[in-house]
Amino acid sequence: MSSPVSYDLQGQGGGEVLFGNVSATKNCRWIQCLTDCEFATISSPNLTNASDITGVTIPAGVGIGGLFDDIELTSGLAVVYYV
Repeated sequence: MSSPVSYDLQGQGGGEVLFGNVSATKNCRWIQCLTDCEFATISSPNLTNASDITGVTIPAGVGIGGLFDDIELTSGLAVVYYV
């Protein structure tokens, strides 16, 4: 039997595609940048200083793990995976 974390990171917990100025406010475990992404808002109860990456261009292919409760893109295309 796989662990719940493995289950979430396989995308079986569901997810959402974010493009442009779209936001996600459900609890997410993983953010995968499909193109270069810039975040307008990113908050996390377990990732210290997560908001410091707002306004920074994250290159395509980069994945960010943690527990996120508010994510908004300024630009780019990303997939967020739910807990």
